[in-house]
Amino acid sequence: MSDILVVEDNLEMGTLLCDFLKAEGYSVEHCLDGADAMDMFVESGAKLVILDIMLPHLDGYGICKKIRETTNVPVIMVSAKNMKDDKLKGLLLGADDYIEKPYDIDILIAKIKGIFTRRYGSDVLSDEILSIDRIRKTVTKTGTGKKLELTQKEYELLCLLVENTGKTMNKDFMFNKIWGTDSDSEQQTLTVHIKWLRQKIEDDPKNPKHIVTVWGVGYRYEV
Repeated sequence: MSDILVVEDNLEMGTLLCDFLKAEGYSVEHCLDGADAMDMFVESGAKLVILDIMLPHLDGYGICKKIRETTNVPVIMVSAKNMKDDKLKGLLLGADDYIEKPYDIDILIAKIKGIFTRRYGSDVLSDEILSIDRIRKTVTKTGTGKKLELTQKEYELLCLLVENTGKTMNKDFMFNKIWGTDSDSEQQTLTVHIKWLRQKIEDDPKNPKHIVTVWGVGYRYEV
């Protein structure tokens, strides 16, 4: 699942918007065609949809209506259609916002950040040890500013631990949460990833103080 699906049939405008969003740390998919965009959304989803109205094969109103039949994913309509009736139609179909073209990119990005913060929680998760930027998907050591180089699974596992600071989590739960119940991987891969995280976070990985083993149960993150 990408963070944002941009549905814009103007290739130059859509590409430029995607470049700005990627620079802000979002993962982005771009569709030029309404029907293709709907297929992509059904198959992969998105955390937010930026939606033009005048599109080939299926217009933005139709896409918004179909999205609202199954999900409450945030939708921002972006269109040169600036009549009151156009805006009302979009909002009544369930769009969260309606922005006229040409738009100020800084305003659009501010609106997107606001939606992500309200819908998905704070952009930054931090404590005395780590600071996790969940938009840019970066992790730095608090105080030193040292950026940690993590794989995708290491990042997801660390977020799960930090989001549940002080709580002991069962190994089966952690494995299924990160790798999925239908994964071909074995639970031993969880142990390996915990070891790798400790090597990057702990002052003494062999005697961890932050990612603690709870014998017979699982792991707990402590500050």
